Amino acid sequence: MPDPSLVSPDTWEHDFALVSREGNDEVQLALFRDYQNNRPLYPLLHEFLRTSEVPVLAVWGRNDEIFGPAGARAFARDAKDAEVHLINGGHFLLESHLDVVAGYLRGFLGRVLG
Repeated sequence: MPDPSLVSPDTWEHDFALVSREGNDEVQLALFRDYQNNRPLYPLLHEFLRTSEVPVLAVWGRNDEIFGPAGARAFARDAKDAEVHLINGGHFLLESHLDVVAGYLRGFLGRVLG
């Protein structure tokens, strides 16, 4: 996050409270251990994107260290007419660039829903 002051403390305090709930550490570890089962599904997702013509919008933080921009670009390789926008921001893109993201979303929905 280039300017951490743009992220309201309410955002991360709320997230911290949720992940700090009793037993959540075990839930998160179980999800992490199970992630290996997601990988075999990736080819099915990419095939779906290639064949379904489902509209895809990816508005992504170019500097997101959790979900890197390669994830957004992957949509463009498989989804016909995918819209991919890499914004000069990080993981908290809605906090730092809400108006930009909302503009892309409104335009996309206007075109897709007519």
